[in-house]
Amino acid sequence: MTVLIDRRLLIEASVLGLGALSIPGAAAILAARGFSHGIASGEPSANSVLLWTRFVAANDTKLRCEVASDIGFTKVVGGGDVIAKGEADHTAKLTVTGLQPGQWYFYRFIAPDGSISQIGRTRTLPQGDVSRFGIGLFSCSNLPFGWFNAYAHAAQRKDLDLMVHCGDYIYEYPVGTYPTAKEALPGRLIEPSHEIVTLADYRLRHASYRLDPDLQDLHRMFPMIAQWDDHELANDAYENGAENHQAESEGDWATRKAIAERVYREWMPVSDAPYSTYQIGTLATLFRPETRITGRNKQLELSEALAGRGDIAKALAEFRDGPWSAKDRTVMGMRQEKWLYDGFAASTKAGTGWQILAQQIVMGSGRFPAQAANWVPSTAPDYVRARTMAPVAASRAGLPFNLDAWDGYPAARTRLYEAALAADANMVVLSGDSHNAWGYNLGDTDTGGKMQRAGVEFAGHSVTSPGFEAYVPNIAPADVAKALQDTNRDLVFCDTSRRGYVSIAITPDDVTGAWHFMEGIRTRDTALSETRRMRVRKGQRLLETA
Repeated sequence: MTVLIDRRLLIEASVLGLGALSIPGAAAILAARGFSHGIASGEPSANSVLLWTRFVAANDTKLRCEVASDIGFTKVVGGGDVIAKGEADHTAKLTVTGLQPGQWYFYRFIAPDGSISQIGRTRTLPQGDVSRFGIGLFSCSNLPFGWFNAYAHAAQRKDLDLMVHCGDYIYEYPVGTYPTAKEALPGRLIEPSHEIVTLADYRLRHASYRLDPDLQDLHRMFPMIAQWDDHELANDAYENGAENHQAESEGDWATRKAIAERVYREWMPVSDAPYSTYQIGTLATLFRPETRITGRNKQLELSEALAGRGDIAKALAEFRDGPWSAKDRTVMGMRQEKWLYDGFAASTKAGTGWQILAQQIVMGSGRFPAQAANWVPSTAPDYVRARTMAPVAASRAGLPFNLDAWDGYPAARTRLYEAALAADANMVVLSGDSHNAWGYNLGDTDTGGKMQRAGVEFAGHSVTSPGFEAYVPNIAPADVAKALQDTNRDLVFCDTSRRGYVSIAITPDDVTGAWHFMEGIRTRDTALSETRRMRVRKGQRLLETA
């Protein structure tokens, strides 16, 4: 067992070429066991926070956790003992209670041999009236595509209180698939090299990611509320399967799903609750639903609706009025829908100013521009042109292009909008998944043709995963964005070519979202190319330029 642990530590330490980087502790990771993957915190409340670390040893290890009000640990105010268990991949999680609301704290773990982890900083949620609260929003961080510069930039911020990760924290693909060997950045290595399926696979992939120095810094400096999307399991996952799961070669889906969930909970500073609520004083209620596998019906496919059909327009109309519009299709499942809708009502009844819905997939509606038919060069393969023409034809029939988002579940989305309106909520939706930046006014059109505004959406671009620019490289990104906005009246902002993150500033009067675009991801650099801001005033449910 000792030999296996040592070999694995060497593999993990070599994943990012740590020996060649000037990172504190890299030599220790290469040479010995111990605190191998930093520290993290999450699940904050007004009086508690969950703390995480990993300590690798031959056996289970009792660690001492200390929480202090100062970085010198002269005023230790809490903590406790926790076991880094071998059966949990030597990870350890401890929820520390008895803390004061709205306070920054420092924490560390101490091993029996006297070794000490990094010092982390965390924060409890405030109570009562709050003048401002800042959130960083992240999604889609595919390590081989480039550096996590967005994490590094946010880790240095002084005006944020909490990080929210909306999923695709890791990716499950084998080396050379996504990205391809040509697209991958040299030195940004992941283990194992094959697609992750087994318990050991998922653990080693998480370990690969958590060696990244910028991801470690983000966790070290801020508490995080996190939820998985699909790639923590497999691409386009749903309740009973996934697009990237082949039972004949990868076994039972329920087994793989259970493994992925187990490892996610081992490696992330999260509780076992599939969805939860966080109260930010009287300022906001933050809801963390689960929109991927708890109750999601299988995604619809345009290709299946059109297969073998000669009359494309008729086939699309039947698809639109039939399967796509089905009232019983859900993203979250009926039990979770009730939890969320009751939560909206309770939040507004209590006098909370804002209802923040931090979830995984884009909620605003998006149809493909008609001019997209000209975006694919005539020399492109037939299958590429077909993939472009299908969503263009669907758009003419009033159908969206992304059926894996809320656009594939319009009845479920309408129920959500109706619940927000019934509660008189000031709903602000935070989203990820799409790799591109979107700002949406949310709502449905009533019988008179007027939009009933239900809220707004700040949908974040990816940390590293490519967006539209990878699929239409011959079209100027500004032209793509304009075409999308011209086609979709409720889309008030979009950027389809740059990576980064979003920051959210919540005040009693308004919520401002800022899309921060990094200069690039191919070199390790925190320089920004641009920041674009929009805001929503309380009671308006309408985005405007900030």
